[in-house]
Amino acid sequence: MTTKVWAHRGASGYAPENTLRAFEVAIEQKADGVELDIQLTKDGKVIVIHDEKLNRVTNGKGFVKNYTLQELKKLHCKNVFTEEQNITLPTLDEVFELIEPTDLTINIELKTGVFQYPGIEEKAFQTVKKWNMQDRVIYSSFYHPSILIIKEMDSQARVGLLYSDGFLDVAEYANRLGIKALHPPIWRAIDKNFVKQCKDYGIALHVWYADEEEHMKYLVDNKIEAIITNYPDRARNIIASGC
Repeated sequence: MTTKVWAHRGASGYAPENTLRAFEVAIEQKADGVELDIQLTKDGKVIVIHDEKLNRVTNGKGFVKNYTLQELKKLHCKNVFTEEQNITLPTLDEVFELIEPTDLTINIELKTGVFQYPGIEEKAFQTVKKWNMQDRVIYSSFYHPSILIIKEMDSQARVGLLYSDGFLDVAEYANRLGIKALHPPIWRAIDKNFVKQCKDYGIALHVWYADEEEHMKYLVDNKIEAIITNYPDRARNIIASGC
C-alpha cells in the first residue's frame, strides 16, 4: 500500500487556503486528493472556508452565516504569496468543476462544530451526487452527528471521524459506530499502539498537520493511508524517494 497525499485546504503552504488557486497548485504538485471545509451562507449556499468568521482569511468581518453568497463573492481572500488580490471564496460546485476532470479524491470537512447549519449534510451530499463523484469523496467532521447523518443518507458513503484531544479508545469508538476511517492530528498518530489498534480494527488513518518531513517519513514507513499536508510536493518527494 502506498500512502496517499491529500493537500490540506489545497496546497495552502503555497496559496491562500481553500481557494481555487490552492487546489490548482495541489493538482500541479500531483497530490492524490484535496481536503476542504464547507459552511452555509445566509441564503443556504455551500461555501468553502475553514473559519466560522471571515476576519482571518478575507477582508471581511463577522460570521460567514450572516452573509449571502453574493455578498461573500465581493470579498477578497488575503494573499501573502503573490501580488494577486482578486481571489474569492469558492463554492463547493466551483471546486468540483475544477477537480472533476482529474482523479483526485476530495475530503469534505463539514464545519458543524460551532454552528450546526441545518441541512448542510443533505446539500453537500446532493452536490456530490450531482457531479457523480460519490466514489471520490470522503466526508469528515469534528461534529460526529454530521457523519451519522451522511451514513443515514447513504450507508455506502465514505466517511471519517475527525478528532484531536480528549478521546479514549477512539478506534473502538469508531468501530462501534461502523466508521472505518479516523482523521487524527499527527501528535496522536505517532502513538504506535494506536496505529496498531486501528490496523487491527481495519480502520484507515488520514493524518492532518503532517507538515514536518520526519512526520511524513513516519507515516509512510508505517503505511498510513493518507497524509493531509499543506505541502503536498514535500510528501510526494518523500514517497518517491522511498524514505
